[in-house]
Amino acid sequence: MNSLSHGKLQRDAMREGAEFILSNAPIAMRMGELNALAEKTGSDVIGADATSVEDLEKLFDAAVAKFGKIDFILHSIGMSVNVRKGKHYTEMNYDWLEKGWDVSAVSFHKVMRVAWEKDCMNEWGSILALSYIAAQRTFPDYNDMSDNKAYLESIARTFGNYWGERKVRVNTVSQSPTPTTAGSGVKGFGGFLGYAEDMSPLGNATALDCANYCVTLFSDLTKKVTMQNLFHDGGFSSSGVTQKVISKYDAE
Repeated sequence: MNSLSHGKLQRDAMREGAEFILSNAPIAMRMGELNALAEKTGSDVIGADATSVEDLEKLFDAAVAKFGKIDFILHSIGMSVNVRKGKHYTEMNYDWLEKGWDVSAVSFHKVMRVAWEKDCMNEWGSILALSYIAAQRTFPDYNDMSDNKAYLESIARTFGNYWGERKVRVNTVSQSPTPTTAGSGVKGFGGFLGYAEDMSPLGNATALDCANYCVTLFSDLTKKVTMQNLFHDGGFSSSGVTQKVISKYDAE
């Protein structure tokens, strides 16, 4: 259950034998390519606004009716109205902030709450959300999405403690900057993509790399990994500086 725009995770999960339901907000479904992805993967598409508990209840009811208990959930949702409209962090529009916070972070709590109340996760299941290192570090123009991601990660740790009682994992993946619709809306994204590549000993992790990693986190191979923010970024998060970056300054 996710809105991962590139669809690579769904195809990789299907390769490993997974069956799943695809979901997105109704307006996004009209503009996106979810139906084409569903056709390729033989999946059902059920529209749901992840900020609406009522929509989520209907979505989970449909999933349980189709599969019985669920093995994994992916939350791949992020949006900042302030970023979209170019509002600087120091001039925050708080109504827009609340909307972005609800979509990007609180929706993860709502997803897990509905799954919790319906007791629909199998033991050793996996719940996963996609994050970014801006939750820990400051990046120009990432704006209130930094705050949203920090809260997203906190929700994973806090709710993950309770899910542990039911033998279910909850983690976040802090992915390299990836050219998605949301990511590309950040000012200066192209330049930062190149900088991250130079700062990562293994280079940026691609969307396909991320999909493969997520599949491992859905599998039994990682059944004791929980309440973690897992950096999947080619080493960016552990690098102070790399020779590629030093060389660019030496050349000046």
